[in-house]
Amino acid sequence: MAGHRIVQPCKRYVSVFLLFSAALNTVYAVTHYSVPEEMEEGSVIANLASDLGLNTNSLSKRKMRLDVIANKKYLDVNKETGELYIVERLDRESLCPTKTATSCFLKMDATIENPIRMFNIELEIMDINDNAPNFRRDTMDLDISESTPVGERFSLNNAVDPDVGSNTVKTYHLSESEHFNIEIQTGRDGAKFADLILKKALDREQQAVHNLILTAVDGGVPARSGTANIIVRVLDTNDNAPKFNKDTYKIDIMENSPIGSLVVKLNATDFDEGTNSEITYSYSLYTSEKTQGTFSLNANNGEITVKEMINYEDFRIYDMEVIATDKGANSLSSQCKLTILVTDMNDNHPEMSIKSFLSPIKENVAIDTVIAVVSVSDKDSGENGIVNIHIANQLPFALRESSDNYFELVVSQPLDREKVPEYDITFTVTDRGSPPLSDNETMTLELLDVNDNVPQFPQSFYTIPVMENNAPGALLSSLTAFDPDLHENQYLVYFIIEKEIVNTSMSMLFSINPENGNLYALKTFDYEIEKEFLFHIEARDSGVPPLSSNVTVHIIIVDQNDNPPVIVSPWRAHGSVVEEKIPRSTDKGSLVSKVIAIDTDSVQNSRITYQFLQVTDATLFSLDQYNGEIRTMRMFSYRDPRHQRLVVIAKDNGNPALSATVTIKLSTVETAVKAYSDMTEVPLEYDIFSDLNLYLVIGLGSVSFLLLITILVTCVLKCQKPMPSKAAPPSRNSVISERNSTIADSTLVSNDAYWYSLFLAETRKGKLVVRQPVPKAGSRYIVSSLPRSTGLTETSDSAASTLQGSTTTGSSSS
Repeated sequence: MAGHRIVQPCKRYVSVFLLFSAALNTVYAVTHYSVPEEMEEGSVIANLASDLGLNTNSLSKRKMRLDVIANKKYLDVNKETGELYIVERLDRESLCPTKTATSCFLKMDATIENPIRMFNIELEIMDINDNAPNFRRDTMDLDISESTPVGERFSLNNAVDPDVGSNTVKTYHLSESEHFNIEIQTGRDGAKFADLILKKALDREQQAVHNLILTAVDGGVPARSGTANIIVRVLDTNDNAPKFNKDTYKIDIMENSPIGSLVVKLNATDFDEGTNSEITYSYSLYTSEKTQGTFSLNANNGEITVKEMINYEDFRIYDMEVIATDKGANSLSSQCKLTILVTDMNDNHPEMSIKSFLSPIKENVAIDTVIAVVSVSDKDSGENGIVNIHIANQLPFALRESSDNYFELVVSQPLDREKVPEYDITFTVTDRGSPPLSDNETMTLELLDVNDNVPQFPQSFYTIPVMENNAPGALLSSLTAFDPDLHENQYLVYFIIEKEIVNTSMSMLFSINPENGNLYALKTFDYEIEKEFLFHIEARDSGVPPLSSNVTVHIIIVDQNDNPPVIVSPWRAHGSVVEEKIPRSTDKGSLVSKVIAIDTDSVQNSRITYQFLQVTDATLFSLDQYNGEIRTMRMFSYRDPRHQRLVVIAKDNGNPALSATVTIKLSTVETAVKAYSDMTEVPLEYDIFSDLNLYLVIGLGSVSFLLLITILVTCVLKCQKPMPSKAAPPSRNSVISERNSTIADSTLVSNDAYWYSLFLAETRKGKLVVRQPVPKAGSRYIVSSLPRSTGLTETSDSAASTLQGSTTTGSSSS
């Protein structure tokens, strides 16, 4: 023991972790120490002799010793100094392999003799982060199909760390990858493990193997880590068709080439693997039997070789189509086209050089204008060196030779940019070899626009319906023209060609937006005043000089139901009641009155119907809804009141309907008045006599006197006027309205309106109405209605026939 080395630095380190237990029970005294694992051998833990209260000089004599644990002596005592030191490395993970244990203790007894005493020593071995996380397998292999959906997860082996607490595995990290990431899970026992998640679809053809590194990191300070390789092999699916290096092949082969000589080796590539990438070659059905008989195709490697002798004079061009098909379960294929040209020894192509080219040019360029100069040459000699140059026949250009091997391109036909804005002119040069060789070069000629197109309207005539009572400024229509020119030549301005209608300019009625052709109304139109307008609109471009065209516009004003009916018969002052008198002896079906209304609207809006709005006795009168005639439905009885009030409403057929009303007050009288029942001739005369009841008291003498006077008057009338050709028999069913002469004189306007209403009513029946005054009768008139076919002379006669009882012979035509 005298030669044992004590490491001072370790001793200082241990002093930090030393814990002396002062707790003693009555049976044993336990000395407790705490030390970190993995301390170097010889490191001093504590001075055991001092802690136990022993004299260091007697330790050797008393043979102090420590127990041996599992045939290993981890600790010993320096008998000279009494220090407890480490003999063999303390590994907590070996001494306490169970991770669930919260603490790891090493218990032993210290024994001395003379006298014999035993001391219990308990050494707590504290864990340090001396173990890195470790995966059970350093490499994890995963096979994933390239058709695996995104979001799929794959389980990975977790790492283990024999340390405990915060020194065990805390997290995982995955190396950078655009296709994968990990998700860390925690088990019930607190162990951490990771799942691999596919975040982007795999494509085996882009990357067949993905090498990832999974790193497990513990929570110690400093942290330790362990890694494992993840090798993801992407399994192939047949998602790629074979693909040739080129879609078309053009191959030249000399005639008389040896049989078996290689013409071309086709190479199709399939980015799949396995059987999905194995390819076979075959001719398609579009390849002629002649071509298949001349050339042989190797189905495995795609080589095309000469099968029969090639003769240039027999066949110069061979066209074939080869199909490449893979051997996948659902095989995919592609094809390429080959053109094999058989040539002779003429091995130099003609050459061409564009010396000048004028582009762009105006579309109205003159014919024979030179726009390009081209030179040609060929290194061959003889017929093989003679070069011809040409362009496509359908182009409006021509080539003419200006000097040896120089050609000018000139305009041969008028150009029109609106039809063809530019031309791709391909110059093709060909020698006279056998077979001829050729070359070509394409130049693009651009045409500049000139103002050579007038604006065009889609229609030459526009009919625009406009509802009356429109709002001023309302949009009526959009009249847009098109000009195929470009830039300022196609910028159009619209305006109305001035035209006056009844001293009114069109520009005061309508307005057009000069930029877009929108037509607006400047005023509110009334169908009853203005029914249509006809004018012209001109569209003018901005070219120099400007071009223009015009279009005819027909505006039709559409009627609205904006005018109510106006009652013209029976006429009455505004808001007044029309008073009529009828005999109480009037029979059933007799005409009482006739309501006539007019409407200045048109068509449906002017069709008027009549109906009672209010009637004193609904069983007494009827009203024709179409002609407005009011007739009796029965005879008057003594129970019927003397005054009847009728309110008639006249409604038009508009939507919504408009209406007017008239109130007629009928008064019944006892005396019947002579009348004409003929509806076509209605003499309007007033009763000469008063109520007959007033004369009942007159005696027989008075009656005789009156009779004599009547006979005398009748004779005088017959002497002054001839008898009419026709006389209508009187009828007591006729109804004559009585009008007081004084009232008629004071209401001249009302009489005129009344006759005007009769004129309208009879005219609609197809008759001619004649109004004539009765001489010496004040406001008494006779109105005659005649068929329209009656001539002017007949009208005069008929009119005269109606003047029965007049004192003059003044018959006149209407």
